[in-house]
Amino acid sequence: MKVQIPRSEGLDNSLDLLSEGYLFILNRCRRLQTDVFQTRLLAQNVICMTGTEAAELFYDEERFIRKGAAPKRVQKTLFGQNGVQGLDGAAHKHRKLLFMSLMTPERLKGIVDLTRAQWEKTIKKWESKDRIILFDDVQEILCRVACEWAGVPLEETEVRKRADDFGEMVDGFGAVGPRHWQGKGARKRAEQWIETVIEQIRKGELNPPEGTAASMTARHRDLNNKLLETKVAAVELLNILRPIVAIATYVAFGVHALHEHPECRKKMQSGEGQYVQQFVQEIRRFYPFTPFVGARVRRDFTWKNYQFENGTLVLLDVYGMNHDPRIWDQPDEFRPERFDHWEGSPFDFIPQGGGDRARGHRCAGEWLTINVMEASLHFLTNEIDYDVPVQDLSISLSRIPTLPKDRMVIHHVRRKTV
Repeated sequence: MKVQIPRSEGLDNSLDLLSEGYLFILNRCRRLQTDVFQTRLLAQNVICMTGTEAAELFYDEERFIRKGAAPKRVQKTLFGQNGVQGLDGAAHKHRKLLFMSLMTPERLKGIVDLTRAQWEKTIKKWESKDRIILFDDVQEILCRVACEWAGVPLEETEVRKRADDFGEMVDGFGAVGPRHWQGKGARKRAEQWIETVIEQIRKGELNPPEGTAASMTARHRDLNNKLLETKVAAVELLNILRPIVAIATYVAFGVHALHEHPECRKKMQSGEGQYVQQFVQEIRRFYPFTPFVGARVRRDFTWKNYQFENGTLVLLDVYGMNHDPRIWDQPDEFRPERFDHWEGSPFDFIPQGGGDRARGHRCAGEWLTINVMEASLHFLTNEIDYDVPVQDLSISLSRIPTLPKDRMVIHHVRRKTV
């Protein structure tokens, strides 16, 4: 027997989404005592879901597609248009192979080595600075790392500009008004820059090393054996560069956690077992990063007696699942040890998407993110000392995306002495 999906109060909840941010879906699931409800956002019917069973359903490609799921405002800031995130079926699997081909053990080791080298160069600058806004400086560090690893030329004079553009593309996707406009402008500048890089590679004017993202993307062919349009190739190369720079958010959260939980710093310094990886995983679980992900219903179907109609937009609550007491013991506590011998499924811990990483819509660069975080936080705890001055360390859950209010300020940086 089909039953009506519970409905959220109000004619349209768009303003509530803007004001509640990461808690929007979680608040209504708790209020309605359900894992699925329907609402209206931006004048369209939307179904919101949470929980492991919902995630397993959401990543069923027989029932959901990604085409048309990302709003234009997100495409014009975060993803770009016609990128891998909006593809389905054979086209998606083929394009995903481009990204997965870059995630070999050798390539991952390469980006870790570059990350460590950039941190070594940075310490000399930091020792002479009175005050460091950590998030901003880490964006620069990772912009250099991303471009060198990907084979994209980057002049020192343009590092700050490019890092800012990457940051604004991310910052603008969940906003309206000036933040969104800045994100659109940053996306336009970045695409023009990378389109020029793609054209130079194709003309033989630029020859990045074989196996790098720039080389592979410029020469990638679709299922019809045609080179990607220049603009699409640029979008995909940016879909490699931008997420690497966005790891700066996780690093800032990591330093926030080290400050709030000094016992974790001691364990990081002692090198206890696999503690560094446990700490990194807990940052990805505990702190707000991805609020939710979207897809559209491929065809009518019934699930738990609820009717899902063709074309309906469905949002899966990532932040809520990371704080679901049915999945996590005491989820609002920061406790890295929970990942000691943790055995989860591809559908219960999804900070960068769920399902199969190689073929599905889970982020191809998940282990790249983890490795860069590990290298960065190991450096920050074992190679340098610093102080954290008085500042606003609050993290607003109504702002998407979010950060510590003062972007995590540190000072008095000095190299550790043996």
